[in-house]
Amino acid sequence: MRICIFGAGAIGGLMAAKLALKGDAEVTVIARGPHLAAMQAKGLRVQSEGQEIVATPRCVATAEEAGPQDYVVVTLKAHSLPGAAAQMQPLLGPETAIVSAVNGVPWWYFHGIGGAHAGRIVESVDPGGAVSKLLPPSRAIGCIVYPAAEVIEPGVIEHTYGDRFSLGEPDGSRSPRAQKLSEALIAAGFKAPVRPRIRDELWVKLWGNMAFNPISALTTATLDVLINDDEQRAVARAMMLEGQRVAEALGVRFAIDVDKRIAGAAEVGAHKTSMLQDLERGRPMEVEALLGAVVELADLVGEPAPTSRTVLALVRARARAAGCL
Repeated sequence: MRICIFGAGAIGGLMAAKLALKGDAEVTVIARGPHLAAMQAKGLRVQSEGQEIVATPRCVATAEEAGPQDYVVVTLKAHSLPGAAAQMQPLLGPETAIVSAVNGVPWWYFHGIGGAHAGRIVESVDPGGAVSKLLPPSRAIGCIVYPAAEVIEPGVIEHTYGDRFSLGEPDGSRSPRAQKLSEALIAAGFKAPVRPRIRDELWVKLWGNMAFNPISALTTATLDVLINDDEQRAVARAMMLEGQRVAEALGVRFAIDVDKRIAGAAEVGAHKTSMLQDLERGRPMEVEALLGAVVELADLVGEPAPTSRTVLALVRARARAAGCL
């Protein structure tokens, strides 16, 4: 089994290291700059729970060097995908699966879903269908990422918590390709269930991201401060309820209620959301994948979503002012 991690930062590196140590898969990492140089020179180091592991996956700079793969695990930020799709082409053989380990609404969202919206393009993440043309949704396997990790220096990843990567085919089938990947991840030490309704799980994660991320970028509050502040929490809750109405109109079922989801986020503590981290570091923020796409879907189903629309306008302005769009 040939598995390539495309965009091997913290999450991709964590996955690559454990898969490579297991030894049953031929693991290739595509990275760049000092991170790539460090991995090539000293291996890929992962620090977790007071221990360090060192793995030596194949580390290269380009897809051409890697060649065709059985699985390509994409761990980029969503806004990078339109530009990266062309670079990924040498990785794709006739049967290559693309594992979408990307936050937010994915480009394949309406593939295999049936009904009135089947095959629809989500413009916020797939402008003009550019991603779908190069990465056909039929190749996609959904992947919901739960671990938290950070590249603390080139070639070194600190794994903070979490060990689950939920997988799911867009059409809900339990395909052999999804099952084989699940088995490989489980053998590497992860939890990797194959879900028949992957969009349900996608929305539970997106539920928090669509609200906490942009609010934190506007207020610079860490998650604990945001949730314990009555006014910020009320805005987040209103956005989440709007998101729930959008998702349910598209057939999603929520296994928990909004207050339980907020309580779960509160347990994370003094955490800076990814959007706030990107703002502070002057990097592009995932505004469209995490919130712009939700508002686009709200238009599709006729949901007013006034709070989400207001916060979207403000966080877009914030990102433009900071040069982070």
